[in-house]
Amino acid sequence: MLYLVRMDVDIPDAVGLEEADALKAREKAYSQELQRGGEWVGIWRVVGEYANYSLFDVDSHDRLHEILSNLPLFPYMTIQVTALATHPSAIG
Repeated sequence: MLYLVRMDVDIPDAVGLEEADALKAREKAYSQELQRGGEWVGIWRVVGEYANYSLFDVDSHDRLHEILSNLPLFPYMTIQVTALATHPSAIG
């Protein structure tokens, strides 16, 4: 099942710089592990924002929820999920 996910990050000032850097490092390692495993298909920055669009290919809604809720930055994110279906005009 394919999902397009927008993640907007807003780390509050109350989170210190050292803690924020540690969270970002853990986030990067976690996302790259999922990318290597094929569930996190791609990730793109939104220009001028602390946000990204990501494409996931997972077996279920529950699996996507598990992945997203385990993101180290999850408590500081606003997430929008769009389930994708094959378009009848697609040739691929």
